[in-house]
Amino acid sequence: MTFMKIPSNNHRLESGAGVRNGVMLQAFEWFLDDDGKHYERITHLAYTWMRMGITSVWLPPASKGAGGIHDVGYGVYDLYDLGEFDQKGSIRTKYGTLADLRNAVRILHAAAMQVIGDIVLNHRMGGDTKEAVFVTPVSSNNRLCPIGEMYAAEAYTGFTFPGRQNKYSSFAWDHSCFTGVDYAEPGKDHAIYLLDGKQWGKNVDQEYGNYDYLMGCDVDLCNPRILHELTHWAQWFLQKTHEDGFRLDAVKHMDASFFPQLLRQVRERSGKEVYAVGEYWNSNIDALLHYLDETEGCMDLFDVPLHFHFVSASRSCGTFDMRTLFDNTLTSIDPMHSVTFVDNHDTQPEQSLESWVDGWFKASAYAFILLREAGYPCVFWGDLYGIPHSGIGPVTELPLLLRLRKYCAYGIEHDYLDDPHIIGFTREGTECIPGSGIAVLCTNALGGSKSMYVGKAFAEKTFRCIIGGQADVSVDANGIATFCVRDGGLSIYIPVSSPQTYIARFRQSLSELIRFSFHSIPAYCMSLLNHALKG
Repeated sequence: MTFMKIPSNNHRLESGAGVRNGVMLQAFEWFLDDDGKHYERITHLAYTWMRMGITSVWLPPASKGAGGIHDVGYGVYDLYDLGEFDQKGSIRTKYGTLADLRNAVRILHAAAMQVIGDIVLNHRMGGDTKEAVFVTPVSSNNRLCPIGEMYAAEAYTGFTFPGRQNKYSSFAWDHSCFTGVDYAEPGKDHAIYLLDGKQWGKNVDQEYGNYDYLMGCDVDLCNPRILHELTHWAQWFLQKTHEDGFRLDAVKHMDASFFPQLLRQVRERSGKEVYAVGEYWNSNIDALLHYLDETEGCMDLFDVPLHFHFVSASRSCGTFDMRTLFDNTLTSIDPMHSVTFVDNHDTQPEQSLESWVDGWFKASAYAFILLREAGYPCVFWGDLYGIPHSGIGPVTELPLLLRLRKYCAYGIEHDYLDDPHIIGFTREGTECIPGSGIAVLCTNALGGSKSMYVGKAFAEKTFRCIIGGQADVSVDANGIATFCVRDGGLSIYIPVSSPQTYIARFRQSLSELIRFSFHSIPAYCMSLLNHALKG
């Protein structure tokens, strides 16, 4: 089986038709049912995603959380419990059991998709025992500023994992493993306490003076014992699940010296180019560039500034200057380390980082991350399937936009980001992918038209509007055509394809179906056998 190569600067997958665009899918949203069936749902959707053009799948956090089956996964309790041990009220997690997870990974691999695991290393929650500690309360607005004297207290910093009984690791977590906590007796709930003898990590985001502390028991990442244990866990996790890389949670709160060491050791020990993308939630491009520099480029980062540009464009009632859409974004400055996205589980309504892109602009935003060359696009489950909890439906154009990325969005790119409201771009296509080539036009205000160059290879040929409801256009002898867009709309045109193009695409789809069936049937049978052997 051939996966796309996964250094952080390569998001392509070799296929029979040449070079195929990579797309990541975030395969969950915050309010999924806690029925333990999500891994099973993923196996049923794998072939559909392969047909759409998805090449990697970001799974939710697999480790047991303090909230048991109700925990989305970010209140991590035991990293080694992937739905295998009776802890926090259940064996399974919100998403299923370890066996369900491993089966989902097998099926996704059978569909030629990489699997990216969401790992949470910054904090622990739901400690098993209280310990006697000395703490100093600090200001929530400036964690470097004490707001009281040190005093004796008790905190839930003992993690013994009685349900696991030292399987996989006998490492004992106690107060020496943490820098701070948010609960100490006597004390106040939701305060921040620095543990005696500890200091916050230095190479972290400078918001609130020092943003090392986020929640729960803050892991001391500068402790060599912790680095050794978490490196062991990361290697174990890849071996246990057979996943291919990591989505790293909350990296702005984690000392920048930590991940180069961890990822270097994991990659060396596994002999694999383990992909990694970090969540550094800051709209300031300088903060992202600084973190990439401090971490030696060992990971990609999500392009948070671009997300906020999409939010502004969707909410400004036409006053946002569309020429600036990519200004001061990671995609424009360091595209080889940029993972682009429109929304995610944190930005969706009712979440702590809520910054939802308004629905009318969603398709345009996705067109600008899926159909352009720069960046590695990530599609959100909540946009592909909707968020029933919040009464939000899917982005209806998204499946088609994914297919357009798979078949059409190739070749030299020409930008027309030259108007405050109507902007566009074209791709010339490539000979090795029949029927490729595309023209995109959108506006956040009144509609209009724009003449754009699509390439001399399309001279005297026709482009058809498949999103936007516009008439066909003819390309002149110089490879230029005039494209139109309606008020507040999106128009996408592709070259009218020959019968040979459809034949080539049918053959590719048939090849995908045969390959998937060949690999997935044994995987399903093995899963059934494993369940039977476990009784």
